[in-house]
Amino acid sequence: MNRISIAGVLAAGLVSLAPLACDGAQPGALTLSACELEHPQRRTVVPAECGVLQVAENPDDPRSRKIALHVARVPAISRRKLPDPLFVLAGGPGQAASTFYATVAGAFARINRDRDIVLIDQRGTGASNLLDCPGDEESLYRAADARIQSDTRTCLAGLAARASVAYYTTSVAVRDLERVRAALGYRVIDLYGVSYGTRVAQHYIRRYPDNVRAVILDGVLPPTLAIGPAVALDAEAALRAILARCVADPPCHEHFADPVADYLGVRAALEKGAVSVRLPDPVTGEQRWLEFGPDQLAMVLRLASYSADYSALLPLMLHAAHAKADYTQLAAQFSLIDRSFGDIATGMHNSVVCTEDVPFYAPTALDPARLAATFMGASQVEGLRSVCAVWPRGPLDADFHAPLNTRVPALLLSGGDDPVTPAAYAQQAAPGFARSRQIVLPGFGHGQLTAPCMGRVLARFLDTPDPAALDAGCLMNARPMPFFVTLSGPAP
Repeated sequence: MNRISIAGVLAAGLVSLAPLACDGAQPGALTLSACELEHPQRRTVVPAECGVLQVAENPDDPRSRKIALHVARVPAISRRKLPDPLFVLAGGPGQAASTFYATVAGAFARINRDRDIVLIDQRGTGASNLLDCPGDEESLYRAADARIQSDTRTCLAGLAARASVAYYTTSVAVRDLERVRAALGYRVIDLYGVSYGTRVAQHYIRRYPDNVRAVILDGVLPPTLAIGPAVALDAEAALRAILARCVADPPCHEHFADPVADYLGVRAALEKGAVSVRLPDPVTGEQRWLEFGPDQLAMVLRLASYSADYSALLPLMLHAAHAKADYTQLAAQFSLIDRSFGDIATGMHNSVVCTEDVPFYAPTALDPARLAATFMGASQVEGLRSVCAVWPRGPLDADFHAPLNTRVPALLLSGGDDPVTPAAYAQQAAPGFARSRQIVLPGFGHGQLTAPCMGRVLARFLDTPDPAALDAGCLMNARPMPFFVTLSGPAP
């Protein structure tokens, strides 16, 4: 869940059809043909098979506008593949599953040996009638209410010709997922969801419990939670935990005696005024000037905390800025992050949070004084409320925020320093599963998929979905990236 615009094929043919078990509609034809899924930075391509399933934008009105769902399948390598595929659900809300998978495909390699992997660009994302708004969301949340609402109305006007944005919520998306399952002819499926994708997975299980064999939730959102009021507090807590880990690490403590003092010193300096930093553009290499102030710092601190690899740089960068007034490293990270996290469909994000989250904010959950003490402040919550005063609300199942109650076996993954879905969230979700196990990786951030040996553990779980019997011993040796003490890297 992001404050900023951060988140086929080897064979072709007509896929067999199966009856829908959901709301009586008949599945449409889904023909798959060879394609490739490309990494957003064009680093790799994944051979797959892709197709389009036409669905009604309003699922309760077959005469409503038709939209195309982009579906990709990465076929299992084995000719004796297992019958239950893994459906991968991306985060955001607003990230496309095909884009997410292209960045982390290697982590699913063991699973893909024996199972098909299916990717649906959720309606409003990627190639499924993308709902995106022009402009910089980070700037939007810093603006006055009148500017936010004016820009929001402009975005809605631009989307009106091809979308009724209210019909892009999770309650509708799980019905799409069920149609794809049926159109591909699978009887039961496995689910992997990350971040917002864990919300989609849990709601699909609520609606179609007999169609899910096992579920992996990575960076868990409990269904009872409305995201927003605690985001800044969770991000601040994660940053403090990272800096405390530096103090407890002898080489890091030796080089940066008091990283919290560096952090607070940088915040205080930038509150007095932004600094101009000259640095090369990360793509073109051309020198340019960048204004680096509190908002740019907040983006670096929050998004660097998502990854243990990036967070390993934080004490070094903060110390350079505080002790030497050298903001080059922080500014360079901002430039890289600003380019790397631009794949969130803002319109779809708004349709989800304005229906599923903002209307459920309790007045007592917003503590202005506590929010003001964080590096993110209250701008995200205030900006979302301004957006949602204009953005239409969509369909929401009556039991959407009710506790889950299922016997589907679940593996819940958490990072000890996760800035957006802390381990406590998985603990809140766990009672909804009669059979579950939570694994927390100390020092890791948001999303555990690429942690050492995690691919092996996930494959074992899907082979034998018994949470209590799962052998996850190799994760005992998983350690976050050591802190960089110089630009050359960690201490020897």
